[in-house]
Amino acid sequence: MINAMNDEQLLRYNRHIMLPQLGIEGQQKLHDAHVLIIGLGGLGSPASMYLASAGVGQLTLVDDDTVELTNLQRQIVHRSKNIGENKVDSAKNNLLEINPDINITALVERLDEKSLQQQVKLADVVLDACDNFDTRFLINKVCVAQKKPLVSGAAIQFEGQVCVFDSRQPDSPCYSCLYPAKGEDNATCSENGILAPVVGIIGSVQALEAIKIICEIGEPLIGKLLLLDALSLQWRSMNLKKDPNCPVCSHT
Repeated sequence: MINAMNDEQLLRYNRHIMLPQLGIEGQQKLHDAHVLIIGLGGLGSPASMYLASAGVGQLTLVDDDTVELTNLQRQIVHRSKNIGENKVDSAKNNLLEINPDINITALVERLDEKSLQQQVKLADVVLDACDNFDTRFLINKVCVAQKKPLVSGAAIQFEGQVCVFDSRQPDSPCYSCLYPAKGEDNATCSENGILAPVVGIIGSVQALEAIKIICEIGEPLIGKLLLLDALSLQWRSMNLKKDPNCPVCSHT
């Protein structure tokens, strides 16, 4: 068990332990899990906060950016006092204030393919919370090769989307099945704007999907694209199929 949970830990995770789908066994799985989060901005902020508070034992945070004043409207893991700091250092310190029982590795870099392969290999689940499309395609490529589940999120203006790609399952599509390489509009929040709670919702769903995968509960969004229209608060779910001609996953 979690080194024989003490009274404080039993209280901290009590609401999880009460859930019959989780219980002590599920909390143990969270404690033993390693989640790699790439991007500590609008999506990575709520995702990391919920995974930390849920008791995921090892988080690896990757981002090469620093905290700016314009980030604070939506990147809720950072504080005004953190302006000018590396995002991963800011996030690490604030997450450890939420839950000092977990381990956090902070990497101030934009991973190349070799480094990404090393980090993905160590992880049980990977969260794509970045805003760089080249990085998104690279993360997908490495996760397919390493057969690691990938929880992908994106948001802009009043819209968001979440999908889970899990190459451990032969019928699972990958990110490149959804978007052909270089096929996305390279739009950014800095150019188009973003309503703050939208990234909060999408990042929280990413954390939820990661927990479901780790604890092996429910039905993760594998082969489904979940779309949010925040102005009407409407969700749509689209089924995705594996592309038999996909250059990334068709031969796996």
